[in-house]
Amino acid sequence: MHCREHLHIALAEEMQKNGFFSSIEDTELWEKSLKATFLRMDGEVRDRSSTGAGQNGSIANMFPDTVGSTAVVAVLSFRHIVVANCGDSRAVLCRNGQAIPLSVDHKPDREDEMARIEAAGGKVICWNGWRVLGVLAMSRAIGDHFLEPYIIAEPEVTMLRRSHKDECLILASDGLWDVISNRDACLIARRCLAAKKDAQFAATALVQEAHEKGSSDNISVVVIDLRHGATGTIR
Repeated sequence: MHCREHLHIALAEEMQKNGFFSSIEDTELWEKSLKATFLRMDGEVRDRSSTGAGQNGSIANMFPDTVGSTAVVAVLSFRHIVVANCGDSRAVLCRNGQAIPLSVDHKPDREDEMARIEAAGGKVICWNGWRVLGVLAMSRAIGDHFLEPYIIAEPEVTMLRRSHKDECLILASDGLWDVISNRDACLIARRCLAAKKDAQFAATALVQEAHEKGSSDNISVVVIDLRHGATGTIR
């Protein structure tokens, strides 16, 4: 909840701090600003956890260091799509009928992530799936400080030039991707938009499809309509 309500504000502040608005297409500045934003959110979660520990009797407040969240963020400029992800939420672009992943899930059994965790002294254990110390099924997160330094909040950033062939962008948590492929998600969203339904309708259709396929995880979905005139002009 805190990240959802404050991350975009923090990003705008980091962009302004870096003199960003005079060079909006600079990939390095995007990476710098987004990484600083995610780390700032991680620090704020830590601060809120420490000040709220033991309050209200909730599990989150009794064990604040176990609170954590995945995050995927997309920013659209006139010419580019910029995505930052931390954890196992995912961004997928539907372009000319094709599904193009704009993020790579941070899973503990990903070769580079496993190497990073082990270099820090941690272990990746198969316990109902691959998990950091046999506990967490993703290798990066905002929060989950009880698993530091193995879990980090640094996002990976992808920047892609927009095209007139872009149809929509799907951002979703693993509750969707556990049961629906990138290709099928794009197919469902494209069918909704082709039937002159809006992006919210497409997102709801994806959530319903995931429920019908038996997803037992949290399902959060955002669909952004990228067709000409829907989200600004491509120059």
